[in-house]
Amino acid sequence: MQTNYYFLRQLSKKLSTELTGLVLAECFSQEKDEILLGFCSEGKQWRDQKEFYIKGVLHPDFACLVFPKDFKRAGRNSVNLFKEIIDLKVLSIRQFENERAFALYFENNFVLLFKMYGNRSNIILFQENEVIDLFQNKLVIDNNVEIDKLDRPIDQSFEAFQEKGWKVLFPTFGKEITKFLTKNSTEVVAWEQIQSILKQLETPTFYIKTIDFQPVLSLIDEDGEILNTFSDPLEASNAFYYAHNKINVIDKEKGLIIKALQKRKTRTQTYIDKCYQQLSGLDTGVKHDEIANIIMANLHAIPERTEVIELYDFYRDQPIKIRLKPDLSPQKSAENYYRKSKNEKIEIEKLMENVEAKEMDLAEIEQQIKDIEGFETLKEFRKYVKANQLEPSQKAVETVQTLFKCYQFEGYEILVGRNAKNNDLLTQRFARKEDLWLHARDVAGSHVVIRKQAGRNFPINVIEKAAGLAAFYSKRKNDTLCPVIVTPKKYVRKTRDLGEGQVIIDKEEVIMIEPKL
Repeated sequence: MQTNYYFLRQLSKKLSTELTGLVLAECFSQEKDEILLGFCSEGKQWRDQKEFYIKGVLHPDFACLVFPKDFKRAGRNSVNLFKEIIDLKVLSIRQFENERAFALYFENNFVLLFKMYGNRSNIILFQENEVIDLFQNKLVIDNNVEIDKLDRPIDQSFEAFQEKGWKVLFPTFGKEITKFLTKNSTEVVAWEQIQSILKQLETPTFYIKTIDFQPVLSLIDEDGEILNTFSDPLEASNAFYYAHNKINVIDKEKGLIIKALQKRKTRTQTYIDKCYQQLSGLDTGVKHDEIANIIMANLHAIPERTEVIELYDFYRDQPIKIRLKPDLSPQKSAENYYRKSKNEKIEIEKLMENVEAKEMDLAEIEQQIKDIEGFETLKEFRKYVKANQLEPSQKAVETVQTLFKCYQFEGYEILVGRNAKNNDLLTQRFARKEDLWLHARDVAGSHVVIRKQAGRNFPINVIEKAAGLAAFYSKRKNDTLCPVIVTPKKYVRKTRDLGEGQVIIDKEEVIMIEPKL
C-alpha cells in the first residue's frame, strides 16, 4: 500500500512539515528509473550533505518513495534533472483529493507532481498549469495531465452510501482494505464498519508485513506476518523499501509463482461457484420436459396463435403461465420444450464435468502452493517449477507494450484483439492470409488469430485453446458452450461500409467450445 491514497495522504502531510521553506539544491538520476532530490535551507546549497532527501524508485514492476538520511552522488553516469526548479523554495505541499498524487509547489509558479500510479508512476514538472518536463519520458500520455483537475470530489455521505454502495464511494480503499471489509462481513458492509476504517486511517499505524514471501506496507493489522510497526510514514516507507531490497532470490521467485497460483485459485473457485449457481437454478426451476408434458396434457384447451397461457401444473398442484410461439401449433411448442429439455440435460452433464475438472484443478493448485512454500533450496524449487510448467513465461501475458493480448500455447502464438478498433488492426494489418482466424458466432467479441508455423498444420489442441479464448472474450463468456467460427484469415474481408470490428466471412467452420482462458 505504499502508493495507496490514504498512505500518501499521511506521507504528504509529514513532508509538508519537513520541506516547506527548504530549497531544492540538487535533482539527478544515476540509476535507471530512479531519481534523487536533495533539499536544504536557503544559502546552504554549497554543502555536500543536504538536510532532506527524496529518492523516487519508479520501476515498471515496483514504485516507492524513500527518504535516505545521506546520499553520495556518483562521479559518473549521473544526469541533472528539472534544472528549472533548482535553488527554488518549496512554498507548500498539497495532497489531491481521492487521488494517488501529491505536489510540491515552488516559487515562480512551478509545481512538481508525484503521480504514484503503480507501474505508471511518474514525476511531472508544471509551470502555470502546463507540463514542461517528465521524469519518465516513455509515459507520453502524462503530457496531457491537467493538474487543476486531479482532485476527485466524492459525496461520501450516508445518503450516498445507501444509494450507491460503499465501493463506489471509496474507490481509494485499495485491494487490501476492500478484502478486509468483505472478509469480515457476512452479507453487506455496514456504514459503521466504513466509519471505523476511516477513523483508523486518520491516525494509522503502519505495518511492515510479509505475505506470500513478499514484504507489504499496510495500514491495517490483517493477514501476514508483522515484521515491524511505525507511527511515522517516512520511517515506514524506508523500512518497506529496505525490506523489499533484502528479500533473497528464492523468496522473490517463490512470491511471484505463489501470487500467480493464488490468482488461478481465485478464478477457479469463482468458476466452480458460478457452475453450482447454474446447477441450483436448473434443479429448482420448472424443467422444460415438465412444461412440455403440461402442454401435451392440455392440447385441447390451447387456442391457436396463443403467446401466453395459464394451465394447471399437476407437478406442483398450482397454475403456471407458459410462453408459446404464436406461429407454432401447441404440439410443435411442446416439441420445442422437449428439445430444450434434452439440451438442458446435456448442459447439466457438461456443468458437472466442468465442476469435477475444476475441483481437481483447485486441489492441484493448493498442493502446488503447499509444495512451493516448503522448498528451502533454489535448485529444488526451480526444478519443481519447470517440471510443473509454472514459469511465468508460460502463462498468458498481457503487457502495455503489446498491441494485443498475447498467448503462447504448445509453441503457437495466439493474438486477441482488445476492442473493435483493435480487432480491425489485428485482422487487417497484422494477420497473414495463412493464419487461422476465430470469432464467437453471432455476438460481439474479440478477433482471435493463431499464427501459422511453416510446414505444420494447426493442432486441434491449439485450435480449441484459441476458440476458448474467442468465446471467453465475447458476449457469450458466461455460456456453458459457445459456437466459434474458425477459418483461414484469407476468407475474412472488410468492405468500406462496415463499422469498426465488422467483417465478412466467405467460408467458415463452427465448433462448440467452453469459454475459458
